[in-house]
Amino acid sequence: MPTNILMPALSPTMEKGNLAKWLKKEGDTIKSGDIIAEIETDKATMEVEAVDEGVLAKILVPEGTADVAVNEVIGVIAGEGEDAKSVSAPAAGGAAPAKAEAPKSDAPKAEAPAAAAAPAPAATAPAAAPASAGGSRAFASPLARRIAKDAGLDLSAIKGSGPHGRIVEKDVEAAKKGGGAKAAPAAASAGAPAAKPAAAPLASGPSDEQVKKLFEPGSYEEVPHDGMRKTIARRLTEAKQTVPHFYVTVDCELDALLKLRGELNAAAPEKDGKPAYKLSVNDMVIKALALALKAVPDANVSWTDNAMLKHKHADVGVAVSIPGGLITPIIRDACHKSLSQISNEMKDMAARAKARKLKPEEYQGGTTAVSNLGMFGVKDFAAIVNPPHATILAVGAGEQRVIVKGGQPAVATVMSVTLSTDHRAVDGALGAELLAAFKGYIEKPMAMLV
Repeated sequence: MPTNILMPALSPTMEKGNLAKWLKKEGDTIKSGDIIAEIETDKATMEVEAVDEGVLAKILVPEGTADVAVNEVIGVIAGEGEDAKSVSAPAAGGAAPAKAEAPKSDAPKAEAPAAAAAPAPAATAPAAAPASAGGSRAFASPLARRIAKDAGLDLSAIKGSGPHGRIVEKDVEAAKKGGGAKAAPAAASAGAPAAKPAAAPLASGPSDEQVKKLFEPGSYEEVPHDGMRKTIARRLTEAKQTVPHFYVTVDCELDALLKLRGELNAAAPEKDGKPAYKLSVNDMVIKALALALKAVPDANVSWTDNAMLKHKHADVGVAVSIPGGLITPIIRDACHKSLSQISNEMKDMAARAKARKLKPEEYQGGTTAVSNLGMFGVKDFAAIVNPPHATILAVGAGEQRVIVKGGQPAVATVMSVTLSTDHRAVDGALGAELLAAFKGYIEKPMAMLV
């Protein structure tokens, strides 16, 4: 029986992607694990690997096609013994159940994170993962979903061992051997819960035509938005309209930190003829914020309507500017990493971010973020909280200022930082406590080494 290749969901919140390139052509033999295509999202380019074997009978969506919906059939694989030339394209609307191919990353096969930075959108395409009888969504790899379906297992009853609790092949095989997780019969439609009404659309400004009428024809160039810019606009509009922001600003003296940074860089051992690390002020800011969250755990949270998620680790996102927008790679468990680890990890992820080669699990989730504009000479600014974060730290430039010490004027290198908080989760006093802890680590940086 022919197998449909579906546009994969590279993350639980993905709705569309661009089919950048086919790496196989019609008539090619496909083996499980072969890389068959490259998919571009607004954030990254991912390789897609086959989970079925056979012959690529038809390519239905040509490479270079933009905005291909998740679960749309993009190709068909003919099974063993089938004539690839006789395989017909599926009818509009879909025919037989299809199997999605898996995105390839360095993580375990067919993995994608269950936690996402963006709120889950209302899907217009079929869900990327099956829902349990109670309506909750089980996140599983395509191969795990297929095996579970063939075995009649209920994914919601299986505990995942992949990243963020995602269900992978070995979890389903273990459930099969254990004899549990049998799927419950489908509930009668009369007893099914009523669908929730669609959320009201976000408020929007004037229409395109209304804006264009404000300018003389020919006085501007119209540059269409790409996927990244659309996502940034949607996410920040949602954040500003749904998150009540509260801002706290403090000045931090940097002289002790700059002295320590110079000493640590001078002491760096050589590796392949180069220093093993080169610390930046931003690396030390990341570490200080992570340690501050550890010292003030009530601020290391995410807001949900029913509960506060109090995190056990401080995962710090760092805003990185890339062509067309920005992305926030995450330093996981930053409070327990050395400054050299943070520095090297940040350099690697920043380089791959600019090349759009980050994996979804490297930029989704996190508990807070750092946005640093000091290198542009910006003195201070306020950043927008990016859910599920409850805080974001805006970092300005370090500059020499006249301060008062012991009743006498003195000159010090001072950096202004502003903490934006989600006031539902972090009140003003708690935000001030977090910022005081951060200031303590910045002004007494030796504490970050012990």
